[in-house]
Amino acid sequence: MAVKLGLTLGTGGNKAAVDMDYIREAENLGYDSVWTAEAWGSDALTPAAWVLAQTSKIKVGTGIVQMPARTPASVAMACMTLDHLSGGRFILGLGPSGPQVIEGWYGVPYGRPLTRLREYVEIIRKVLARREPLQHEGFHYQIPMTGEGTTGLGKPLKSVLHGDPNLKIVSAAISPSGVKAAAEIVDGFIPIYMDPDRFEVFEPDINAGLEKAGGGKSMSDFMVLAYCQVRMNDDLEEARQPVRENLAFYIGGMGARDKNFYNDFAKRIGYVDAAVEIQDHFLAGRRKEAVDAVPDELVDRTALVGPKERIVERLQDWKKAGDKGQVHTIVTRGASVEALRVLAENAL
Repeated sequence: MAVKLGLTLGTGGNKAAVDMDYIREAENLGYDSVWTAEAWGSDALTPAAWVLAQTSKIKVGTGIVQMPARTPASVAMACMTLDHLSGGRFILGLGPSGPQVIEGWYGVPYGRPLTRLREYVEIIRKVLARREPLQHEGFHYQIPMTGEGTTGLGKPLKSVLHGDPNLKIVSAAISPSGVKAAAEIVDGFIPIYMDPDRFEVFEPDINAGLEKAGGGKSMSDFMVLAYCQVRMNDDLEEARQPVRENLAFYIGGMGARDKNFYNDFAKRIGYVDAAVEIQDHFLAGRRKEAVDAVPDELVDRTALVGPKERIVERLQDWKKAGDKGQVHTIVTRGASVEALRVLAENAL
């Protein structure tokens, strides 16, 4: 299977903006998908609609919609609307985020993330299928809602819009349990970073999830949509620096000391001491030291950095992973227009 190319827009800065010239260039180059994001600022669905309205071929996915921020029925409605208006080019990407954001920003309980994913997807797929009026009885969601504070007037409803039951749904995952759940429940998963030569880190959990799903589900039915930072620069150290800063932020600060999935993943791919040091510095407020503690090798294994020739050489490892069915799409992060062209010329 030839590897596909995508790009992610990220969450941006202090002002919402979408560079449509950049996206149209990717679309013209044959990129398969573009992914929006949300954290605690701009949302993922609005820019998805914006991009879909101004393109004609490229798929648009949410990378990711934070599940506790919206009810499943609300997201199902957005999915159907965007899918219809775009001619079937929308992909739903879901994720639980983390307790610091969910409870600190949205003001709702974090709950059980994998249970929430299972219920969320089940509800959305019921809405899309329209086999019967929507009903669900679960840990996180009860539809129709009854009990304290309700009127008792809620009734099961069926969507007026006719959704596509085959709409692709993927989830953000990097922990063993998250990857296993993704392989069982949805159509693919988004690792925030990965080493294309270390698929064995994910493989047992993917296989376990596929087996639990049953029905003959296999890797041919499951997408690995790997985020990969791309920084093309003749100065290798300058190219590595933004990647180093991003890795330090995720490994060091995206979660509490004992609940940081990105830190755990760095340890699983062989960087135990570095992960501990990065987190120690970051949580103590020593940001520069945290960045400096990110090994060159970790940057080089998970990103495409340096001069054009170096990027093209390392790209071959990603292509091999694609040929083996281990990576469906390289979702580029931070690539210049020139880098987009280099990747298209050498991967597609």
